[in-house]
Amino acid sequence: MIKTIRAKFIVGFFLIFCLSFLILNQTVKEIIRTSNQNIVTADLIGLKNNSNVYIRQAFLINHFKNNKLYFGEMAEEMVDELNHVTASNVSAYTIEGILLFSSDQAAFSGRNDDDLKQAIEGKTAYTITHEQNTGTVLFSYPVIIDGVKVGILRFSKDFNLLYKQSGRILDIIFYIALAIFTAAFLFSYLLSRHITIPLIKLTRASTEVKNGNLNVRIDFQRKDEIGRLAVNFNDMIDRISSQISTIERDRDRLKDLNEQEKRFFDNVTHELKTPLTSILGYAEMIREKGEADRAFFDKGMNHIVEESRRLHSMVLKLLEVSHSNSGGEAFEMVDTSKILQDVCDSMSFRAKRYKKRIMCEMEENLLVHGQADRLRQLFINILDNAIKYSTSQSKIWVKAELHAGTVRYIFDNRGEPIAPDQLANLFQPFYSANQKLKEEGSVGLGLSIVKSIVDDHAGTIRIVSENGHTIVYVEIPYMKAVIS
Repeated sequence: MIKTIRAKFIVGFFLIFCLSFLILNQTVKEIIRTSNQNIVTADLIGLKNNSNVYIRQAFLINHFKNNKLYFGEMAEEMVDELNHVTASNVSAYTIEGILLFSSDQAAFSGRNDDDLKQAIEGKTAYTITHEQNTGTVLFSYPVIIDGVKVGILRFSKDFNLLYKQSGRILDIIFYIALAIFTAAFLFSYLLSRHITIPLIKLTRASTEVKNGNLNVRIDFQRKDEIGRLAVNFNDMIDRISSQISTIERDRDRLKDLNEQEKRFFDNVTHELKTPLTSILGYAEMIREKGEADRAFFDKGMNHIVEESRRLHSMVLKLLEVSHSNSGGEAFEMVDTSKILQDVCDSMSFRAKRYKKRIMCEMEENLLVHGQADRLRQLFINILDNAIKYSTSQSKIWVKAELHAGTVRYIFDNRGEPIAPDQLANLFQPFYSANQKLKEEGSVGLGLSIVKSIVDDHAGTIRIVSENGHTIVYVEIPYMKAVIS
């Protein structure tokens, strides 16, 4: 298509210039022809007037009136004199067109005699014969003395100089016009290339984009409309690439969320089904046997109690996730150092079951604006994960301090390393970095709850896994106590 546009430009300019050149050339020729004709006419009028004056004087001097015979007798003398005076070949004729005398008969023979025929009819006429840079005029008119036609004079006048000059002027104008139109055509051709070549590149680039190649770019070092078009084209491709990248990321996230929801549904179904099946089985057996088998009765009741606790804990965590954004209790000034100390003391018994120890080190009066119960839940979930996933016989270090206007809590335990690509997903609901170490009854909600609580308290949380240690950093804005 662009090649067609370029061809249209070239053909259109060529036709316009050729037509303009021909019109200009013909116009100039017509102007020069008209000008030459006016010059010839004026010159011939002067020639006729002078000739008539001479003839009248000759008739007056010799006292001849209306005498055709005298015109014939004086024809030779008159022709010689006029030939000398006018520098033209002269012929004298009777009123019937019969030649009386000629200064150079060859100048008139074999030539067009239309002018002579019109003179015989009593008219003044001339014919112009010109080729390239030469021009000759045959001029005839009847000689009238006192209203009587006595004869005909015919002149052959040379206008070579006039037509030679006209030819030179035409040649000069022709070559100048040709040079101007050639330069204009070349300029138009270059201008059309200047316009169409970028359009060709834009077309090719847009075709590449249509075929799925978004790495194509256009580099025009131009500040005109085409340059801005190229910049807009590149910006459009960048925006399309960005939108596609966003769509791909959203697609991948949606896929991950779908997988997580499926995994969550499978986990919850399994975790709810297993204890419920066990509880139902023991309950039916106890109903059948009653207390007949005391050992089995005690074992079954203990199992029912443990499984019920597991179900209760699981339901509480699900409710916490479901209602994490519902508001809850009002925010107030909370001393987190006391809450964290209580959590460390209460969780120490759980740590001993796993043969681990909790080591606490914290400053006093670590005040924040928050919800005490949710902050307690925050510390419990982090410590619970540290106890479950730290190595055996290890120590869990808990530290709380003021740091750059925030209260920073650090939970450090030895454990299996976590891959960097998994660290970013730990706070997503239902996600577990290591399925092998996952505790029975856990559905991967603890850290999701932690992240929700931290966000609600305008804090930050991050996890670092390096050198065999897993460290959780939590920072919540510090609130200085106001003394009234």
